[in-house]
Amino acid sequence: MCSRPSLCRVPQVAKRLEKFKTTIFTQMSMLAVKHGAINLGQGFPNFDGPDFVKEAAIKAINAGKNQYARGYGVPELNSAVAERFLKDSGLQVDPDKEVTVTSGCTEAIAATILGLINPGDEVILFAPFYDSYEATLSMAGADVKAITLRPPDFAVPLEELKSAVSKNTRAIMINTPHNPTGKMFTREELEFIADLCKENDVLLFADEVYDKLAFEADHISMASIPGMYERTVTLNSLGKTFSLTGWKIGWAIAPPHLTWGVRQAHSFLTFATCTPMQSAAASALRAPESYFEELRRDYGAKKALLVDGLEAAGFVVYPSSGTYFVMADHTPFGFGDDVEFCEYLIREVGVVAIPPSVFYLNPEDGKNLVRFTFCKDDDTLRAAVDRMKAKLRRK
Repeated sequence: MCSRPSLCRVPQVAKRLEKFKTTIFTQMSMLAVKHGAINLGQGFPNFDGPDFVKEAAIKAINAGKNQYARGYGVPELNSAVAERFLKDSGLQVDPDKEVTVTSGCTEAIAATILGLINPGDEVILFAPFYDSYEATLSMAGADVKAITLRPPDFAVPLEELKSAVSKNTRAIMINTPHNPTGKMFTREELEFIADLCKENDVLLFADEVYDKLAFEADHISMASIPGMYERTVTLNSLGKTFSLTGWKIGWAIAPPHLTWGVRQAHSFLTFATCTPMQSAAASALRAPESYFEELRRDYGAKKALLVDGLEAAGFVVYPSSGTYFVMADHTPFGFGDDVEFCEYLIREVGVVAIPPSVFYLNPEDGKNLVRFTFCKDDDTLRAAVDRMKAKLRRK
């Protein structure tokens, strides 16, 4: 029983979080269960991670690695992250001073924002954006500006971005390869953003969790652009690359003067991350290059299966150069907006997708779009495609 009924009639939430509802991923997944729909919405694989990584976790548990880890990561994982970053970016970092292990990339994002952003600081995002960015910036009291990436190629409007940078701009946040569009930022775009950061003394937060899912061009780490490492926090995780999203192992790489703030926030968010899974993550990151090559091949085939099916079903499908997401235009089917279309798709067709208007400051910018994921086994993708080809009808 509630002892103070006047306080119990309405859900209580801090003002900075009032605008944020239950995440769209939770809403769509619940509808999927209710209607028995195939879930091509939330970005988690419906297949398991590699045996050699799972066996490393079991070995670590049996070896007694089950107590609190060192706050910023077990030494073997910090070293593996640094080794992987050197291979991928050419940058050598100190595993003890410049690598911070977190509970997934979402916590790495939160620790970075809460540790380095002050109330009233401006932070520039590229819309559409992963929903935790705006929520965490709200918790930090930041002022959010959004630069909209528009189809078909979702190119960065360079002059608009330049005009958005002001004396109050503290940071720019990028995600490449980009969720939800599948865009990969070009070298020209990255260098333009880098020049803006250097000219205006702005920090750069780079979410690179899909760096191993780059299909049509090599991934470029923003920290590798000359003059950028000293002002960049690079954010990454294990889950997307190794199909182990439930392990929640992430990390932030940054020079010591930025790592200080990240670690201060991390200490009071989670303090430390799951010990045996960290040991297993170190084994994963030391996988041979053939693992990553096979990963790209497998996902490239899955992407082709889904894209061909969506086009056959009547969608206008936009190019996806990275991640395991595809954006499409649903307007050929005659619905007013993305939420209406996605609810119809679940109820009448039996397929779940994500309405991406929630990833924009101005939802109108995303109302014609829908996001599908192809991180599912081939039978699931074929079944979803068959349902859409059979049941989707233009109004």
